[in-house]
Order: sequence, then structure tokens, then C-alpha cells
Amino acid sequence: MKRDGRTIDHQTLETIRLMAVERVREGEAPSAVIASYGFSRTTIYKWLAAISKPGVGVRALASRPAPGRPRSLTARQEQQVFRWINGNDPRQYGLDFGLWTRRVVVDLIERKFGIRLGLTAVGELLAKLNLTPQKPLQRAYQRDPEAIEKWRRETYPAIARQAKADGGEVFFWDESGFRADAVHGRTWGVKGKTPVVERPGQRQTISAASAVNAKGAFWYCTYEGGLTAELFVQLLRRMMRYRSKPVHLVVDGLPAHKTKLVKRYVESTEGRLTLHFLPGYAPELNPDELIWSHVKRTGVARAPLRKGERLLDKIETQLAQIKKAPELVRSFFRAPSVAYITDQ
Repeated sequence: MKRDGRTIDHQTLETIRLMAVERVREGEAPSAVIASYGFSRTTIYKWLAAISKPGVGVRALASRPAPGRPRSLTARQEQQVFRWINGNDPRQYGLDFGLWTRRVVVDLIERKFGIRLGLTAVGELLAKLNLTPQKPLQRAYQRDPEAIEKWRRETYPAIARQAKADGGEVFFWDESGFRADAVHGRTWGVKGKTPVVERPGQRQTISAASAVNAKGAFWYCTYEGGLTAELFVQLLRRMMRYRSKPVHLVVDGLPAHKTKLVKRYVESTEGRLTLHFLPGYAPELNPDELIWSHVKRTGVARAPLRKGERLLDKIETQLAQIKKAPELVRSFFRAPSVAYITDQ
């Protein structure tokens, strides 16, 4: 098998050249020497010709620095570029645009280092740093990072300890809405011609609420319209029916969750139900959000309603299937954003 010298590092290749030439000088046949290294037969004759030049000798076989365009940024500067971009916003550095583009990176490098790179060079640098163009997640600027961190490190662990102490369970609650004419995801089509997905002409909508825990338990209920305090109490009553263990229910800060009517109902349960509120604008802390994302990615969105079908029936069928799949439910708790729940 022939060996390609380009796949061998320069220092090793230099050593092979020197050893091969030395063996020829000691009387071995050039063809036999080069064959033992797996190189092409003509290769050794090039090496022998190189050292035969007057005043050169074996120095002709020494490795040379690989040619190429010199780096514009040092390794340390490249890592600094990575730190600027990773998890940060261009506006933090006085730039006007809120998304990273090659042009924005060009301007920032010139401003910080006084080095002007081309768009292609910056694109190659970003690829080298394992940075790729991606659709960003949108998060409200009202988020309170300190409150979110406190929830993960202090508030939720305290809730989990209390639930364990009183023999109760922790559930996470969330609501979602569905429309029969909504199409989620993408489909393939001819470039320049937008694909058409048929949907029912009559709009159908349905709302649903669910509660989920890390052990795989899943409770759900469908309803029509928006959530009010009165409806929330009705749903809580249905969820608590026949439960023997206390429930610590984690909900978001929706106004309907915080009314006096809800507080009075919770107090009437005499400790069987306790509400806990997530930090504002932090839906990623709630594993029930992942349930709804799963439903919308794999349910009606992937199989539009046919003539005569009802959205309510399809949603309830899928939720019933999830209820029968505790391992699927537990899998959502392995997502990094909610790993704090099972770390307790």
C-alpha cells in the first residue's frame, strides 16, 4: 500500500528522509529502501538529487514551515472573539444591531483590535470557533436572572424538601391553546414555489391544561376559551379529586392564578394543595412547557384535520396517550433547562 507523505507530520517525514538516505549511502538499493517506507519509487531519487547539490547536503531534507497566509488574529484574540459572541448581544458592546452577523463581527474586531478582516475571513473564523448561524430563542428583557438562579438553587429545593416532609408530590402546571388551521414545522418543496398544506376551512380551537411530575404522572383537561379565575378553580378541583397525597403545584404568574378566589380555594384545602409561583418570564423552568411543545410538534400539526374530524377529539386522544406513557413524561425532565428538578 502506497503511503501519502502529506498525511505525515513534517518532523516525522524529515526523519524518514534522513534515515532512507543514510541506508542508501550504506549500500542498500534505493528501490528497496523506499519500498520499506511505503512511498512511491521515484520519491527517494528526488531526495538523493536534492542532497547531491553542492553546498547543500542533508540540509536539503530538513522540514520547512508550511506556506500559507499569516494569521490576522492571535489564538488569544480568536478566543476573545468567541467570548464576545457566545451568549452575548452586540448591543452590549455599543453596536446598534441585536443579532450577530459577519458584518457586525467585522466591525467589532476592527473596533477592539484595530484589525480589518474581510467577510469571508470572519466566516472562516466563526466556523473554526464552532459558531454557526442559528435562529435565536426569544426571551423577554424583563427576565430577572438573579430570581431565576435563586429559584433553581434555593426556592425549588425548599419546595421539594417540604413535599417530601409532608408525604406530598410536586407537580408543574401549564395551559396551552390549539388551532386546527395552524401548521407547525416545515415541509419540502420545489425551490421558489411555496408548498400548500390543505386545512379545514372552519376554524376549530381548543384549550388544555395539564400537570406533570418527575415520576411520570400526567393529568390533563381540555376546555374552551381563555382561562379565568373561576375556571382555574374548577380545574384545580378536578385535579385534586380523589388525591390522597398533598400536592405542591408550581404555576406561572398568569393573573388568573393569583386572584383572591384562587387563594380562598387553596386555603379551603387545608394544606392538601399549595401553589408556588415560577419567576416571571422564565417558561424554560417549567417541564410542562416541553409537553406542549411535544404535542404541537407531533400531533395535529403533523396530521392536519380531515373532513369530519374534530380538533377536540384529536387533542384528547394524544393527551390520553401521553398519560399512558410515564417514561415519555419522565424523559422531558432530562432536558438541561429543567434538570434542576431531578437534581434534588
